[in-house]
Amino acid sequence: MNLRSQLDSLLAQTDLIVTDQQASQLVALVELLAKWNKAYNLTSVRDPSQMLVKHILDSIVVSPYLQGNSFIDVGTGPGLPGLPLAILNPDKQFVLLDSLGKRMRFIRQAILSLGLKNVEIVQSRVEEYQPEVGFDCVLSRAFASLEDMLSWCSHLPNESGHFLALKGQYPESEVVNLDSKFEFIESVTLQVPQLDGERCLVKVKRVS
Repeated sequence: MNLRSQLDSLLAQTDLIVTDQQASQLVALVELLAKWNKAYNLTSVRDPSQMLVKHILDSIVVSPYLQGNSFIDVGTGPGLPGLPLAILNPDKQFVLLDSLGKRMRFIRQAILSLGLKNVEIVQSRVEEYQPEVGFDCVLSRAFASLEDMLSWCSHLPNESGHFLALKGQYPESEVVNLDSKFEFIESVTLQVPQLDGERCLVKVKRVS
């Protein structure tokens, strides 16, 4: 089965609405990632079919929970979940932040190849990045503990902004031990077709 057919089959198992052009862009992103991965070792996932599940679907299942217009993906790695989410949400603005140059080079190439107009990249350590305007939402996937994410990124959301952390199992002890400066809003169980293991999305906001 080719990648497009596989993606269509995976999407059919979700409630996501994806246009033909967006599906083509998602497949192109996987092909680009697989090609660059041989030289740059951007991800431990080698098989493009597995990338579709573990990187693309695992990212875009978050799309229905995006509230607001401006998003920052901290520790984006090779652009995950930021690039797939930007493809699905062309009306929203995304900043992808990472400190590693080779990842930034890949993301820059992906933005050009896919014709994305709603993505900006920043090469920086998260604690050193000082945006002029805060974000509606701070996203992270496979990024440290909740405690570290919140302490390093606490300056990034705007006054009404919030944090969305993509996690495996629900991190109960991390939520219970949240700093009093933050408030747990909710946790949503995510269904990722053909993915082994659990996924959840933890939503937190700053207490003003």
